[in-house]
Amino acid sequence: MRVLVVEDDPDLNRQLVGALSDSGYAVDSAHDGEEAKFMGETEPYDVVVLDLGLPELDGVSVLKSWRGQDRDMPVIILTARDQWSQKVAAFDAGADDYLTKPFHTEELLARLRALLRRATGHASALIEVGDLTVDTKAARAFVDGASIRLTSHEFKLLRYMAHHSGRVVSRGELIEHIYDQDFDRDSNTIEVFIGRLRKKIGSDRIETVRGLGYRLIDPTVDAKNDATA
Repeated sequence: MRVLVVEDDPDLNRQLVGALSDSGYAVDSAHDGEEAKFMGETEPYDVVVLDLGLPELDGVSVLKSWRGQDRDMPVIILTARDQWSQKVAAFDAGADDYLTKPFHTEELLARLRALLRRATGHASALIEVGDLTVDTKAARAFVDGASIRLTSHEFKLLRYMAHHSGRVVSRGELIEHIYDQDFDRDSNTIEVFIGRLRKKIGSDRIETVRGLGYRLIDPTVDAKNDATA
């Protein structure tokens, strides 16, 4: 899952990027409103952490611009301002959540996970696709209760597909959502990770849709549908 951090304080920006990267997110960052506005308009982020007090263009204006262009990624406002009027302005502009500085990193991570779940229609940190379980909080996966050892990139790929299970996701979409801007984005890498995942979770769980991409499925349901067709 790909996150944009918009924070003008260099130390806090760096801390947030580090904490999110350590939690398995692909993270880009911006330090002013104009840069943030451009990045949010041109890149497909899964969630944004947005400070209100930004140079060049304030956070509320940035958010209004995104929403005016139908950019619907979840946004959590991060600011030192604790007045109720600022919260109202942020929510009216299209914010999904609000966190006041100072804050605990674990709370921010929990709120981000909740926003991502809501955006993809999941109520729990545990996403189940048949007997495959993806624990988005603990960054672990299980098949029929048995833990599966995954590398960080394999888990990022599986987590994104689990959030969008049953839907075809293209190679391009996977590249855009699991790698940050600085990563060497090679579509062949996706194919390698898909191959590794199939070996670890079962080849019948990831379906190739020729010319379109991949789909994470529950093979038992798919088999039943084929039998009754």
